[in-house]
Amino acid sequence: MEEISILLTDILNKGLIRVVMSGPKNKEGILKVKVRPVEKRGTLFFQLESFTKTQVFHENLGADEARERILSYMADFRQLQAETVRETASVLISKKGKATVKRKRRTQQVCPVDHSHDRKKRYIIEEGTPVPFLRDLGVMTGDGKIVRTKADKFRQINRFLEFIEDILSQLDKGRELTIIDFGCGKSYLTFAMYYYLHELKGYDIRIIGLDLKGEVIAHCASLAEKYGYDKLTFLKSDIADYDGVEQVDMVVTLHACDTATDYALAKAVGWDAKVILSVPCCQHELNGQMTAGTEYLAPVMDYGLLKERFAALVTDGLRAKYLESVGYETQVLEFIDMEHTPKNILLRAIKKGKKDERVLGEIRKCEQFLGVMPTLGRCMKAVPSGEGDPRTELI
Repeated sequence: MEEISILLTDILNKGLIRVVMSGPKNKEGILKVKVRPVEKRGTLFFQLESFTKTQVFHENLGADEARERILSYMADFRQLQAETVRETASVLISKKGKATVKRKRRTQQVCPVDHSHDRKKRYIIEEGTPVPFLRDLGVMTGDGKIVRTKADKFRQINRFLEFIEDILSQLDKGRELTIIDFGCGKSYLTFAMYYYLHELKGYDIRIIGLDLKGEVIAHCASLAEKYGYDKLTFLKSDIADYDGVEQVDMVVTLHACDTATDYALAKAVGWDAKVILSVPCCQHELNGQMTAGTEYLAPVMDYGLLKERFAALVTDGLRAKYLESVGYETQVLEFIDMEHTPKNILLRAIKKGKKDERVLGEIRKCEQFLGVMPTLGRCMKAVPSGEGDPRTELI
């Protein structure tokens, strides 16, 4: 850990932009830690933001305390990324515990960091920087100002890009990557993905946006041609029937209605996609199926509104578990504040391992108790291969 300690001693000062620790060894504890400098009453601190599956914790520490705390965290993480105004650095921990530290000086020093505790939130796409597709989609004015009525959409776009930023290490930068966006609609986020990954981060990507509305697809295709986005394609196609590619690296499905989300997830699993980002929309299927368990759940089932919300939560919980059962590390995250939209759950899944029969057992118990079988479950049937050895296979 000596090299890491030297690195931290060098960067924990006013020039630090951020530190991110990820790749936890224990999936039940802290999953990620972000560090940034903050100034309170003239004193420089370092705010550590620690994320579990359901909670976020904050603490402000001095430089020495922060260094020791980060070193203790690194015993449980596999990687660290750091940015300062003068350099970038990465730390990778091997399975045997060996640390590899790489540091790279910036060719140009970036702007000084705002250390104020209540500083304006940093967005990946900043206001004041004109972005053509945001202007044409009505989010920005010609000089880069955010249109007042589109402020929520601007925040949503940036929030989505933050989720992508967190999984960049999972994407191979050495080859062309294929991304499918099911139900792309007006494609605010599709264009944002292309702009961020290709224009800002330099990835060689091909994005295919699919939707059933022909006029929307035609409009988006004309915009992609206008901006010279040669590898951004829009097609009129149904989620369940699309078979235009053989290999897909990332699948995105945003607000695909009801069971369309399930078909998109099933497609992603069939392609063995490395990353899945899904924001479900309206969900009615399980609400009409739930017949069992009413004796114990009468305080919920007897009230239509509560039953509907409960069914939606069960739907997303089962979706997450189905993805886990076939080797995905899955998180259920808040996409955007509830005050902006009630459809605020995002499923983020990264392919990490093999099929997990234990998780499949949890799914079966839940489905039997409630008397339900979601579409995703019908797309992933149980195939017995010996007593007590169920496996899932895509239909």
